[in-house]
Amino acid sequence: MSLLGIDVGTAGCKAAAFSLDGTLLADAYREYPTLHPREGWAELDSRRVVDLVKETIAQVAAATRADPVTADGRILAGCILQVDVRGGDLLEACLSDMGQEAFYRINPNILAPNYTLPKLLWLRANDPALWAAADRFLLWGDLVGWALGCEPVTSFSLANRTLLFDIRREDWSDLLLDRAGIDRAKLPRCAPSGTVAGTVADGVADDLGLPRGVAVVVGGHDQCCSSLGAGVAEAGKAVCGIGTVECITPTYDHIPDAGAMLATGLSVEHHVLPGLYVSFVYNQAGSLVRWFRDTFASADRERLPPGRDIYDALAAEMPAEPTRLLVLPYFEPTGSPHYVRDAAGAVVGLKTTTTRGQILKAIMESVTFYFVEPLEGLRRLGIDTSQFVATGGGARSDAWLQIKADVLGVPLVRPAITECGVLGAAMLAGLATGRLADPAEAIARFVRRDRVFEPDPRRHALYRDRAAAYRRLYPALKDLLAGG
Repeated sequence: MSLLGIDVGTAGCKAAAFSLDGTLLADAYREYPTLHPREGWAELDSRRVVDLVKETIAQVAAATRADPVTADGRILAGCILQVDVRGGDLLEACLSDMGQEAFYRINPNILAPNYTLPKLLWLRANDPALWAAADRFLLWGDLVGWALGCEPVTSFSLANRTLLFDIRREDWSDLLLDRAGIDRAKLPRCAPSGTVAGTVADGVADDLGLPRGVAVVVGGHDQCCSSLGAGVAEAGKAVCGIGTVECITPTYDHIPDAGAMLATGLSVEHHVLPGLYVSFVYNQAGSLVRWFRDTFASADRERLPPGRDIYDALAAEMPAEPTRLLVLPYFEPTGSPHYVRDAAGAVVGLKTTTTRGQILKAIMESVTFYFVEPLEGLRRLGIDTSQFVATGGGARSDAWLQIKADVLGVPLVRPAITECGVLGAAMLAGLATGRLADPAEAIARFVRRDRVFEPDPRRHALYRDRAAAYRRLYPALKDLLAGG
């Protein structure tokens, strides 16, 4: 018996199978591009992503076969990503007379175009034929469940990110649906993470090499699954997830006071475990490293011998000491707590002697500088920021974790399995099907430490000065970068 976790991310999808003692049996990954049909638009090819998700499942199933783990169903269009700017003006028109505070009491999110509702409003206004033809609008967790043959069911955490969910009633908000003019029937059913949504359809199971009757369990927002996979099952702890987006995720045992959260620019949603809630401080991170790779090292990547990782090769070019460069990580609209929509990125301090390795290190430094000030706000909320568990693809980089420890001045713990999103999803599957008794047992079996990265006091002192300079960067460049 094994447990399969699936993680559909912005840049790629992963599947991984784990034994009941927490051993990784097999995993698979497929990367896909972000499509930019127009300036400011960002999409995924939904059909292609579903195909690749199935490929990862089939690959893992083949490797673990000895221990298995529209109304007519057509996908009509691609997925509009959270960094896509469409619909922001329509969101303001839809909810302007309601106000942020009244809205937050129902759906505790900072109003911004990052979420689902503005995309839906844009689609209805600009492609009414597609809107009318669509039987359902699904989030990625729901779409994967549907592709496996189940009724589409969305978790509370993902439903919250549509801006249409009532966090206290734990269902779609009639008031917000009415204001937006969206029929409840066009949305999936809401359920807690860890709910069994059904079983994989027999034909799909046969195609993917799965045994018949495999249960499909409702997962959750990737950062919430990652929190469980990192071993966080209590309030007051925080996880640092380093993927396409870097996200610091603190945990609460209640819905925090709206005034304090609004003042800090934080949203709130359900954790994947009952009785817990999370908020997020996030911004682009791995997406900038991937941009650097594709822009400055595409030829190097093609020449690498089999088994050599391009990121390891590039990290070897980085200097040991902090750089004198500053990067403004606003290449796309930023996340919490600033939600800057109208900006562009910048690299400041370039000279003819600047090397490629220095630019890469400056990117890693500056995406960490972004979090220095928000962490002060988390401390005021009583969140323990004295240590972070680092998860995601970026956590595999020794160099990046050392930079983060040196900038933030706190230890970064790398778990043995860094892809904590798929790990947390697999743990949820074990809890939902009774293979794991409770979260404490799941964490004891599945979560192990690999290494702790301690901050260097001398480099931390240098980075304090650089972080102070970073804080002046956006105010100084704001007018120049507007409209970029």
